[in-house]
Amino acid sequence: MPISLHNNLTRRVETFTPLDPDRVTMYLCGPTVYNYVHIGNARGPVVFDVLVSLLRRHYPQVVYARNITDVDDKINAAAQQLGVGIESITGRYTQAYREDMAALGIAAPDVEPHATAHMPQIIAMIERLIASGHAYAAESHVLFNVDSYADYGALSGRDPEELLAGARVEVAPYKQSPGDFVLWKPSTPELPGWDSPWGRGRPGWHIECSAMSEAHLGETIDIHAGGVDLQFPHHENEIAQSTCAHGGRIFARYWLHNGMLTFGGRKMSKSLGNVMLVHELLKQHPPEALRLLLLRGHYRQPLDWSDATIAQAINTLEGWYRVLRDLADVEVDSTDLPVPASVEAALCDDLNTPQALAELSQLADAARQAGDAGARREAKRALLGAGALLGLLQQDPESWFRQTSDASEIDEARIEALLEARRAARAARDFKRADEIRDELTAMGIAIEDGAQGTRWSVVKG
Repeated sequence: MPISLHNNLTRRVETFTPLDPDRVTMYLCGPTVYNYVHIGNARGPVVFDVLVSLLRRHYPQVVYARNITDVDDKINAAAQQLGVGIESITGRYTQAYREDMAALGIAAPDVEPHATAHMPQIIAMIERLIASGHAYAAESHVLFNVDSYADYGALSGRDPEELLAGARVEVAPYKQSPGDFVLWKPSTPELPGWDSPWGRGRPGWHIECSAMSEAHLGETIDIHAGGVDLQFPHHENEIAQSTCAHGGRIFARYWLHNGMLTFGGRKMSKSLGNVMLVHELLKQHPPEALRLLLLRGHYRQPLDWSDATIAQAINTLEGWYRVLRDLADVEVDSTDLPVPASVEAALCDDLNTPQALAELSQLADAARQAGDAGARREAKRALLGAGALLGLLQQDPESWFRQTSDASEIDEARIEALLEARRAARAARDFKRADEIRDELTAMGIAIEDGAQGTRWSVVKG
């Protein structure tokens, strides 16, 4: 079935047709690595991770790039505050970002370009823009001439005057027009810098992504994705400079933007004090529950975070894993799992993850009710196959039930010893002692469930 995607450039849902079906290219704007990322920054990587998985089912090769911005004024400020080089900051938080994303079940990109490793490409692109009349040097800066690109503003759908009025643009005396944006800026001795035809300096933010995308994916890419907050000015500026540097060729054919994560209906921001770091949330909640929560809303819409929504995600996974635990005796080949057509159809419809999750719930219900051995096996295969495409249900059920919702350790030997003591008490009809042991386990945050397959235990998640 064809994949349909909402292209923000044309403002309509279109059938996805890659430029080269044998090599589909996709670029996602990655983090600026000066601190741990907040949960809102993880929404794009999670939802577009599902898109990449879907694309890989339809095309023989997908080249997926997610960059690292490792030169930036925020990085410089953090390094100066600690009295270290920027590499100390960027190295630490790049690794933290990779670990956080992996914990959320996000596959590593095929390409992870770093801005600092692409200075020759950045400088070369700026030189081409100057030579073609789309950029100019002034007072050791190089700026893009917005007036030279007639289609500026097409992505955000507003004319340049409106964009300028709504943006915080520094109007410097060396700018020919207030809307012109920086491609290169000078560095003072205490700041990181690279030699260039315009003096020692560093690149502007926007040119980095254009140069890295060109270096690894080519002049025209199939899909460019990112948060809706990047639509202007970042993506608008990427289009302008890339199109002009490439002689008018289309930069990205499909533009996808995920909506923002909100908290109590308000955008997460440091100024409001409602930012929650992924690094900390992973210590408080099951990582898979965080992923599920980020998939529960349609990617183009805002998604609200609350204690209630994370609790719902945990309870949903609890139910699905309970089904899989009840099917533990059913053996399936995890390397050969089907993807139910209903789940794939939902994802092919502009990455409709809410509908895909609804289909997953129906598959769990069907597996719960499956009767004979053959039906149970096929139901389990379908449930696991659907989960795999969404990056869910990838754990052993017992691992899910025995993981804590914080960083604390659990003493499995102690738990098993108490369960054995309870079994002995019940066998001796000492029900008072058995109840006391249950109460002790409950106080430890352990729930037990007696059934035909014996007594199972799980950690109570909160």
